[in-house]
Amino acid sequence: MATKLHSYLSPSEPSPSQTASLSDTDPDVGLSLQEAAFRQNQGLSNAVKARTSRSVWSIIAANIFTLFNGILAGAMTLVLIVGSPLDALFGGVMVINALTGIVAEFKAKRTLDKVAILASPTATVLREGKQLEIPREEVVWGDIVCLSMGEQIPTDGQVLAARGLAIDESMLTGESVPVIKSEGDLVLAGTSVVFGSATFLTQAVGEELYSEQMASEVKQFSLSHSELRAGIDRVLRWISWAIIPTVLVLVWSQVRISDSWDWSRALILAVAGVVGMIPQGLVLLTSVNFALAAATLARKSVLVQELPAVEILARVDVLCTDKTGTLTTGTVKVRKISPMVDVKTEDDTVALHNGARGDQITVGHAKSALATLVAEGENATAEAIREILGGHPAIEVTREIPFNSSRKWSACVTTSGTWVLGAPEIVLAKYPQAETVLDRVEAAASNGERVLVLAFSSQEAGEESLPEGMEPSLLIMLEEELRPDAAATMEYFRGQGVEMKVISGDNPVTVAALARRAGITGKDQQPMPAVDARQLPNPNDETAFAKAVQENGVFGRVTPEQKRAMVKALQGQGHTVAMTGDGVNDAMALKDSDLGIAMGSGSAATKAVAQLVLLNGDFGALPPVVAEGRKIIANMERVASLFFAKTTYAAVIAIVVALLGWAYPFLPRHLTIVGSLTIGIPSFVVALAPNAQRYRPGFLPRSLSLAVPAGLIMSTASLLGYAINPSSQGQTVATLVIISTALYLLSLLLRPMQWWHQVLLGAMLAGVAVTMIVPALRQLMQLAWLTPTAWVWTLVLVLGSFTGLEILGRWHSKYAAHHAARMMG
Repeated sequence: MATKLHSYLSPSEPSPSQTASLSDTDPDVGLSLQEAAFRQNQGLSNAVKARTSRSVWSIIAANIFTLFNGILAGAMTLVLIVGSPLDALFGGVMVINALTGIVAEFKAKRTLDKVAILASPTATVLREGKQLEIPREEVVWGDIVCLSMGEQIPTDGQVLAARGLAIDESMLTGESVPVIKSEGDLVLAGTSVVFGSATFLTQAVGEELYSEQMASEVKQFSLSHSELRAGIDRVLRWISWAIIPTVLVLVWSQVRISDSWDWSRALILAVAGVVGMIPQGLVLLTSVNFALAAATLARKSVLVQELPAVEILARVDVLCTDKTGTLTTGTVKVRKISPMVDVKTEDDTVALHNGARGDQITVGHAKSALATLVAEGENATAEAIREILGGHPAIEVTREIPFNSSRKWSACVTTSGTWVLGAPEIVLAKYPQAETVLDRVEAAASNGERVLVLAFSSQEAGEESLPEGMEPSLLIMLEEELRPDAAATMEYFRGQGVEMKVISGDNPVTVAALARRAGITGKDQQPMPAVDARQLPNPNDETAFAKAVQENGVFGRVTPEQKRAMVKALQGQGHTVAMTGDGVNDAMALKDSDLGIAMGSGSAATKAVAQLVLLNGDFGALPPVVAEGRKIIANMERVASLFFAKTTYAAVIAIVVALLGWAYPFLPRHLTIVGSLTIGIPSFVVALAPNAQRYRPGFLPRSLSLAVPAGLIMSTASLLGYAINPSSQGQTVATLVIISTALYLLSLLLRPMQWWHQVLLGAMLAGVAVTMIVPALRQLMQLAWLTPTAWVWTLVLVLGSFTGLEILGRWHSKYAAHHAARMMG
């Protein structure tokens, strides 16, 4: 991003070409209608050209024109031209897989296109001395904009005049406390007026707005990285290098051994060899698994916007979280109302001090005065105090002085004196024992609490001045409400070895206190102090910045750009990073993290760029997401070995028969039944089974270390079976050997065996038996009923293969455990 927030928030001089125009804008009159129209025609208006994240055609093209689809499409076309449609059934995998990807990415595109930070449709500007309400898009550079309480600021600009102006910048900066603005300060589009009113001079419009630059950044499309998909794609790339020479050699060898130079049959057999090498079922199963997991999580109010997200959370080893709206609910609650008396009681009849007429003022009377002061307040603090006071009756007042952010107090005047509610350091500035009270306030602040004081004076207050003789009556301890499931969820992730980091734009003291309440600790299980991000090394000094981010766990006053840099620094150290947030200030960090998690109550921009959205804001929904991801990774590692073993034995068989000049031993339909009974159906069932195994890095090396030698054993046994009688008998022996050994490999992967594993294996064997016994099915699959000698050879080869696979399986279980431990460091 060209404009950084830390510099953007500081007043800056306009460019020389703009100075004259800016000085020409009369703050009391504003622009003329003609000048405003001219600037709008010159493109200096607040209108923003609609931009989409990605075109529909690019999504379709990306999912159709893939290496995987290209291989299968070419093979299917050849079979349909020269052979039977029954031998081209493998093409259905290509269609289903492409549709799954297109639908998922189109949904993500629609969400990204909705990114918008500015929500207010209108703005009030000063034109020719009159206030006009116009569409936000028609505000032009140099306009004088008028603000009042509750409005969203439409453009970036410099304050000309402020009357108690306080701005909520939390959506852009993460700062939960409203920021007081005065003449000369900058205000940013997308922020909101909490108190007061102002006029400001527009200095940036349209695409030059800071909020629009952020939106432009987060609209850039990027796919989540899936270790499963990456591993499969790597295998496909390896296969692609072997396909063309394999096809050519196979076709030539099959034509050469044919008496009639039958090119059609040669092509079909070559396609059978090539298709057998492609783990097409694994590609489809991965997409289907992600889709089913997304549907499962949707029932738990977790929206999965990018399918690989469920896998990624299982791999995360650093979880970065915002504070406001993420660890907290975004609401304020009163922790305690403490009377300023040295008694441990909640009795409202306890006397505090005397009024102007000498009558005693009790705790109950003070609470009634407090209820009166917050009765009309519309902010979160007033609502929280009203809720805890319940039905306390109001007192009669002769005059009210509303809250003003510049003086930081409100008051009501009664016949007995004046009640004042406000910041302790302001209200008690002249109180003789103020230091004692402020010590209590400081202690509360260290616990993340914000303190207000209710004080009484027998004197009458002025409109802008406190009365003399202020005496504290009640201390009101306020705190941001921690999400009820935050602490338990943080404890869960800590137990899983996931490092926690709190990255917030709020006050470091407040952030540290919230982190303690949420149970976020360092490696020594001790609370972590917060680091003020303004003291961090410059992100351009990558080494020093990365070290600071790695060594600390709680950060306050973090700008959006720093959040993004922190994520990148952690990724640069080899971590898989998840980022949670709800404000626009979190959007860029969410976008760049390995997994962005948005709260359902968050901004539209944040939810648009996140891969996961917790619709109910329920932090407790994250552990089930981890469980789904673990199930997918662990189960897919099991079945991947089956698919890669098939790739291995198909490649070996193709090469051997080509070199020896044999007829290819399988028709495509033979490989269809092999794939269905030993991989397709079993892998689908296994992939959906519960599996709580923790994530282990190195999925592909472990899978291949079992699959490649297993494939060699299976191909050797199958080729020996075919070599005995290279005819329909030999084809059937080879097919039965492959099916039997593949099912034994499946049994190795399912250990320790459960009852449903046995049922699954039994059902697949029954499928083989039915295919062989029923003449119609046997004929459809072009299999032969074996002679006694062929049955004996089949049994010998199968038992020999079982022995080899058993030895391999025992070795691999030790290797896999050692490899996972080494990868985990």
